[in-house]
Amino acid sequence: MTGPGDRTPISVIVLTFNEAANIATCLESVAGWAGEIFIVDSGSTDQTTEIARRYTDQIVTHPFVNQSQQFNWALDHLPIHMPWVMRLDADEFLLPELREEIARVLPALAAEVTGVMMKRRVYFQGRWIRHGGYYPTWLLRLFRRGFARSEELAMDEHIVVLSGKTIELQHDFVDFNHMSLAEWLAKHARYAAREASVAESGTESTYSARLTSQPARKRWLKNHVYRRFPPFFRALLFFLYRYILRAGFLDGPQGLIFHVLQGFWYRFYVDALVWEAHRSASVDGNPVPGETGGSGPGAFS
Repeated sequence: MTGPGDRTPISVIVLTFNEAANIATCLESVAGWAGEIFIVDSGSTDQTTEIARRYTDQIVTHPFVNQSQQFNWALDHLPIHMPWVMRLDADEFLLPELREEIARVLPALAAEVTGVMMKRRVYFQGRWIRHGGYYPTWLLRLFRRGFARSEELAMDEHIVVLSGKTIELQHDFVDFNHMSLAEWLAKHARYAAREASVAESGTESTYSARLTSQPARKRWLKNHVYRRFPPFFRALLFFLYRYILRAGFLDGPQGLIFHVLQGFWYRFYVDALVWEAHRSASVDGNPVPGETGGSGPGAFS
């Protein structure tokens, strides 16, 4: 049996809220491998925390505002002892190959390497979404303690290193959510409301300039290409780009549903919320310049 001294020197942080369907798979993938595991729950009313206690006793409750604030609060207040920190969502887990790669690579890294990019493999209704430009999605999820923060955004936030260099690993971690289609739609409706709010406020992150690699390219495309197209119409163009030009049709029936909902419906709904906000402001006697134009977001992550 693996003892504490054999574990990888990583503190895993998982943010949770009503994740009973997912949390066991997530924690099973790091239990006995990571040096310590922290759960930051925001008031779950299901069995999330009871299940989590099978794997760790480091469970705290903190009011939720958004993912960025919750994660940065965790970095600032948890009793983290390991030199490396990993963020995992409750519906994500590490593949064995990635665990082995991390355990092998970490001890040999130069001090100037402060962040590690990993590939996310998304499953939808049991199928790996490999096409449509959706794989690989590179995310910085592992970093030296004290050398990274989450962007201060309500939506489409990324973890960025404050100094140093990043490297990329070969193997994947998996996003596999067990929610129903109705639950998926409700979740993304909430995401759309947050993303529309960010677009309306014009919020920029203090750390955005630190973005690198694929996340930086996607952010640039969102701000300088996608937003230049007319609202509503751009959602259709983005879907056609993903489904036809990037071969999303190869992902089968699940891919058709995913690319329509995530690549078209979601973007269209964000534009609709921005349009609604502009219209309401005009009706209230406070016209907003460019009422019919909007600048709804088009995050490609």
